[in-house]
Amino acid sequence: MTAPQIARGEEYVVFYVGGPYDGQTDRRISTDGSWDDAITVSVEIDGDNSLLNYRSPVAKEVAGQVRVTYTYDPAGSEPVADPDDRDEL
Repeated sequence: MTAPQIARGEEYVVFYVGGPYDGQTDRRISTDGSWDDAITVSVEIDGDNSLLNYRSPVAKEVAGQVRVTYTYDPAGSEPVADPDDRDEL
């Protein structure tokens, strides 16, 4: 399967798989005629901030739009507290 083409300045849709952003989408603008190799997002849970890495982009074109799926990289991300392990206030 051939990777879709994207021009500098075009928008593409990001899909997050796994981790706290699982199922979320985002829109990004290509700055160089490609999509990002990895995305780092910041998540705040109960006042604690963590940086999460999403990698391994898989791109496809759907209805004329480039859609890129990124997979959560727990080894490259900061730890996020499990909801069951958080202290109740």
